[in-house]
Amino acid sequence: MSTPTLLLVFFAACGAGILLSLVVRPARQGFVLAGLGCLAAVAAVAVGIEGLLTGAVFTQPLWSLPGLTTLMLRLDPLSSAFVVVTGLVLFPASIYAAGELSRDSAPRHKRAFTVMLLALYASIVLILIAGDALLFLLAWEVMSILCYLLVVSAPGGENGQVGSAYLLLAMGEAGTLAAAVGFLLLALGASSLQFDALKSGASALGASVRGAVFLLTFFGFGVKAGLVPVNSWLPRAYAAAPRAFAPVLAGATLNLGLYGILRVNADLLPVAQAGLGQVALIIGTVSALLGILYATTDNDLKTMLAHSSIENVGIVVAGYGAGMVFVATNHPALAAMAFLAALYHLINHSLFKTLLFFGVGAVETQTGTRDMDRLGGLIKWMPLTALGFLAGSLSIAALPPFNGFVSEWLTLQVMLRSAELSSAGAKIVFASCGAVLALTAALAVTCFVKVFAMSFLGMRRLDVERRVNETEPSALASMAILAVLCLAFGVLPTYVIPMLDPASRQLAGASASDGLVPPFFASAPAHDALPVAFAAEFHDLGAQVGQHIVGGRGLVVLHRGGVDNPVIFAMSTSYMLLTLIGLLLLTYIVIRLWLTRTRRLARRERWDGGVRRLLPEMTYTATGFSNPVRVIFDAIFRPTTVEDTSETVAEHFRMAIRREKERVHLVDRLVLQPVSFAMLWFAHSLAAMHRGRINTYVTYAFLALLIALAVLPAY
Repeated sequence: MSTPTLLLVFFAACGAGILLSLVVRPARQGFVLAGLGCLAAVAAVAVGIEGLLTGAVFTQPLWSLPGLTTLMLRLDPLSSAFVVVTGLVLFPASIYAAGELSRDSAPRHKRAFTVMLLALYASIVLILIAGDALLFLLAWEVMSILCYLLVVSAPGGENGQVGSAYLLLAMGEAGTLAAAVGFLLLALGASSLQFDALKSGASALGASVRGAVFLLTFFGFGVKAGLVPVNSWLPRAYAAAPRAFAPVLAGATLNLGLYGILRVNADLLPVAQAGLGQVALIIGTVSALLGILYATTDNDLKTMLAHSSIENVGIVVAGYGAGMVFVATNHPALAAMAFLAALYHLINHSLFKTLLFFGVGAVETQTGTRDMDRLGGLIKWMPLTALGFLAGSLSIAALPPFNGFVSEWLTLQVMLRSAELSSAGAKIVFASCGAVLALTAALAVTCFVKVFAMSFLGMRRLDVERRVNETEPSALASMAILAVLCLAFGVLPTYVIPMLDPASRQLAGASASDGLVPPFFASAPAHDALPVAFAAEFHDLGAQVGQHIVGGRGLVVLHRGGVDNPVIFAMSTSYMLLTLIGLLLLTYIVIRLWLTRTRRLARRERWDGGVRRLLPEMTYTATGFSNPVRVIFDAIFRPTTVEDTSETVAEHFRMAIRREKERVHLVDRLVLQPVSFAMLWFAHSLAAMHRGRINTYVTYAFLALLIALAVLPAY
């Protein structure tokens, strides 16, 4: 199908689903959402892949607004990449949401939820294919309101649900206002609000205006992306969002802020000053570190995933910043690699974060809690859920051969390419940010070891009277789809990179695929262009393995250098997977079929350190697991003690100690609280004027009248 046809199918599926949901019975709403939501998602994936494979730009004028602009649809490689990941998220999310609706006991909510979710699907894609600033902002407003309604209208919501939804809407509107001002400044040198006109007129803007546009749009869209310091809404909104909507909020709508940053600051108005790119790099790195620190020490599964989203968004924006610096310093090939690594990680984050939200929803449904200190041993009752959650945990922890490893490895390798820069200051910034991102990756492993171990392994800490069963098939199917995609995007990076190459080429003006995926397979058309000795050496290492099965350019990601240093970095998760499978089989053969062949298995009672009976309260908790991180980074957390009491007998013998601490987020402590205290002080100062004596107020009025008579000219 052609691009217009596929777009028509997508919007028709969303519209038909909205109309059907208004007439069918509440019990059938799940079928409407699953059927037409999946159809819309498939159409979105198809139109995005077609746009990436062809590299063509599709435009379609809608209607003209005289004196302002012409509303227009525009699909280019950059928007195609975001449309693809949106479709990949919406397909399993529709199946999962349909299963959640089947358990919803409120008939009115089922219909309203279906209507709003399908309308949200349409608004997300409309933002991505908008070809002018006006249509973009209008669709953005619709998306923001729908997100607010989907959070605030959920039945049986949690404490603070309305406040969290309002915070989401209020901060989102503030960010939208800043981005709108940025668009207006960008339009100073353009003839209309169409993106093509904005891009062509951007060269006429001065350095100060360009800097203002960058700051307004970077932090304006950064609100939606969850960047520090404008991310205080995100953990609260994620925790309050209904289980059926949280995966879409994390996997699809969060990407819109990242799309806005990239569209304006890398496409319409490419950063010409390396310093602005370094701002993005530093902000992204700080966001990544703070996000993973708070994720590691949080015991609520949903809130933990929210902080983890801040971490991964920070990694993506750090890649953006590196690409902007390389563009400003005239290193297009390195810029293309940086943007490609960022886009790759953006897609990966959407896949594994949506998968993990499915798992958290399943756990919460079956156990009634998200507190990791109360969970444990769930793998015995929910083995399939545990398997899917394990795939997501391995992916987000960037462990091979899953997808998170590829994009984070590429991002770190791009940071090391700062050696090509001439500025010593820029090299120091890159080196510092690279070290912090490496620390972030290590903390991510710690975080998700804790999450999986404390939730699914060990002893059960739940109430023994509560019955726990495996989750329903719709959730398992959704998790299986995304687990397969996480593995596929991890072991086949040499096919993902060429697919994303048109988008990175649009931003950097160079091909990342040519620099990262050499044509090692002899069947590849460009294989003969490789140096003979170079190709022969990798042929001896096995780089030809698999060419008769998968085809393409090869299965090795490699960045080539000069004659003295022919390989700068190289990696192959495809061959890594084969090696891991071989090692596991070898281990099984050696241990099971050789070393223990003549031994008989004896089952005995486990040793519990002399304790007669090991109780669940005695086991290691999530709080204890993360305590070393909390102690090491106490200067960042700085919890406030709200209660510190002890009970004694005769003032000598201590019976009990109660110590409760309240953690105030670093951003709230350093940014929001000082502003809040200043505003309250100013308000209290003004309030004092309303508690004076009436004679004083009459004196003020009389003096004001005298001053007015003395100053105003006589008529």
